[in-house]
Amino acid sequence: MILLIRIWGDPILTKKAKAVDRITAKERQLIADMMETMEAADGAGLAAPQVGVAQRIFVFRIGEEMHALINPKITLREGKRVQPEGCLSIPGVQANVERAARVVITGRDERNKTVEYECEDSEEQGRAASAAQHELDHLDGVLFLDRAQTDTISWLIEAEDEEGEEVIEMLETSPQEILQAYKTRRLPRDVHIQEMLWERLEK
Repeated sequence: MILLIRIWGDPILTKKAKAVDRITAKERQLIADMMETMEAADGAGLAAPQVGVAQRIFVFRIGEEMHALINPKITLREGKRVQPEGCLSIPGVQANVERAARVVITGRDERNKTVEYECEDSEEQGRAASAAQHELDHLDGVLFLDRAQTDTISWLIEAEDEEGEEVIEMLETSPQEILQAYKTRRLPRDVHIQEMLWERLEK
């Protein structure tokens, strides 16, 4: 089942999630639904608070494979890398964020098995390292804009170049302007947002 993605302004997104004491059929179903939702939204990761559940669970991609982590913890961070990020709960927005270039993260999977993943951003793994750190932040009530380089925070605007080709232009903004736009449902014209998230904003 595709779940409703919470949009910034929802209080659950800025609260610390609770540890999972027992992994039951309810948690396993939640994880299955989160994976389906992440796939539908073409996301790199999705945390339980983003679908209204204040538990320390997230799903993410390592390459083409999807994985779940319950009560995750990063045990190693190496290097630094600055890259643009976005978020399904802050649609239409992008900003540069500094993250560790490589992380080792551990937790339990949906079968209650202890797992550990070595993640990096690479051609093979995609944005695995960034996604793991981004989603773990969600479990602590931290959004990527809290870590973003403020002068890079921008709306993604659909436009055309001189040859009529579709392009994405950057329109500088601020966290305060973004939050107000979501609250009032008055977003910039031609902002680039996926259809399923547009539907969420229109409700």
